[in-house]
Order: sequence, then C-alpha cells, then structure tokens
Amino acid sequence: MGAALALAARGRGQTAPNPAVGCVIVHDGRVVGRGWTQPGGRPHAEAMALEAAGPAARGATAYVTLEPCAHESPRGPACADLLAASGIARAVIACRDPDPRTDGRGIARLEAAGIATATGIAAREAERAMAGFLMRARHGRPHVTLKLGLSIDGCIALASGESRWITGPAARAHAHLERARAELILVGRGTLEADAPKLDVRLPGLAHRSPARAVLGHGAAPFGWIAVDRPEAIADTPALDVLVEGGAGAAAAFLAADLVDRLLVYRAPIVIGGGRPGIADIGLVHLEGAHGRWRLHDQRMLGIDRLEVYERVRE
Repeated sequence: MGAALALAARGRGQTAPNPAVGCVIVHDGRVVGRGWTQPGGRPHAEAMALEAAGPAARGATAYVTLEPCAHESPRGPACADLLAASGIARAVIACRDPDPRTDGRGIARLEAAGIATATGIAAREAERAMAGFLMRARHGRPHVTLKLGLSIDGCIALASGESRWITGPAARAHAHLERARAELILVGRGTLEADAPKLDVRLPGLAHRSPARAVLGHGAAPFGWIAVDRPEAIADTPALDVLVEGGAGAAAAFLAADLVDRLLVYRAPIVIGGGRPGIADIGLVHLEGAHGRWRLHDQRMLGIDRLEVYERVRE
C-alpha cells in the first residue's frame, strides 16, 4: 500500500475533479502492474495497472488507495467491473469512496464476484493524500493549506517590505513542490500589488504543473487570474487543493473563517525585529480559544530552515 500511495502522489494537483489514486497489482510476490490516475482524471489507476499486468492479474492481489469506482462514465468503465473481470483473487483497499455513486458499492461488487477484500489498510495516510477530494466530497469545498515563510520572531518581511529571501533555497524548493500539488494558489491583493508574484512552479521538469492563480479581495483580477472576494468563495472553484501563500491579510482572513486545514511553517534562523508579521489579527478574544486547534504532523530540516506541518484538529 505504501507503494500505491507513492504512485498516487504523482497525480496530485493534476486529476481534479477525480482523486489522485494509486494501484499496485502483485502476483506470487512480484509486482506485475502499477498505475496512478492520469492528468484530467482518466484513465484511473486501476485501469492503468490492469493494462500493465495483462493476464498476470488473474489470481493476483490488487492494492488500491481508494475504493474502486462502481459507476459507469462516458470517459471509461467502472474500475470495480474491470477488477472483477480481470480475475484478481483479492483487493486491499485503503479507504472507502464517499461519492454516493460508489460508497460501499465498489467493495460489494468485488465481493459479489468472489474477490476477497480488506479495507482500512493505511487509511489515515490515504485520507491525508486525498484530503482535497475527500474535503470536496464531504464538505463541498477544497482542502486549504496556508504556507508561511517566517523569521524566528514571526516576520515575513522587514518593516520596509523587503522579503527576499527569508528562507533558503531548500525551503523554497519544497514550497514549489507544494505548489505543484495544488490546483489553485492564492494571494491577497496587497501581495499581488506589492510583489507582482508569478506563483509558478520553478522546479526542473515540473514547470507545466503550475496551478491556477487567484487573488483575494474586491475588484477585478489580472488577466488569467481568478478573483475571490471572500475565503468562502473558493468553494465555487473546481480546485481540490488550494495553497494560500500570503500575505498577512489573506492568511488572517482564511484563519478567521476557519478554512485552513493545514499549516506549512518554514522557519528561518533569523531575527528581524519590528518587521511585518506573518498573520494579521484573526479576531481572537481570549487566549483559551487558540489552544487545541492545531496538531503537529511533521517537522524536518530543509537546509538551515525548519519546516513544521500542522493539521487542523476537527471533530
């Protein structure tokens, strides 16, 4: 399942409105097929893996990160039917698909074909990898990551506005990888007017994965950009994963609306003092309300900078 999750990651940011799924087919301890959801959402991971496996799929075990779809589509057959017809003996599934057209039906169709199934394998990891699709399916909005590049004392720039560069090249490269995993990247109008950011992906081989660009605020958006007048309006975009990159006002707006699901904090070993804060006022009245809202998920060094990843604690 770990290999299937790694394959699924190749499709992140490219498959909307479909989820980025990975599939590995194993026969007699040997991988005979592997696949991941292709750009635009088709072919699905299972179809790719079955095509690679060919006759070797008969009697094999398929590891897939999401319940195989059970609904017909003009773009291709249901994956549950493809797996059933292939003659696999067993399907190991990370998590169920909340889409009402499939939810439980894909598993039932496999079992009706005599295929043994197991679910919940690496479910947490799969849900984290497909957070955008699951958020859209369950709550009707994309999954939102807020990225902050800060000094030790929480500043994003000098008082003059100079901000290049707070973090080093390794942290910036990681931030570009995060861009490549999103369908939409957003900044506030103040950041747009002050910095004229390109918001593209500048990593070798990944430039074509630059996400759509949006600006938060009132007024028209530049050509090719999307205008978002309030944080809640991101629900009207087709994105599964949104990356909010700043500035302080945009960060505060999304936090105040409780629409941030994940925090990426790149912390540089510098002290600015009297600089511009990374987040503006979010309307917090009592300190007690700030506790218990965030859980540290990951932390690592990126060159001289430290990355901390926090997830919003929700019921």
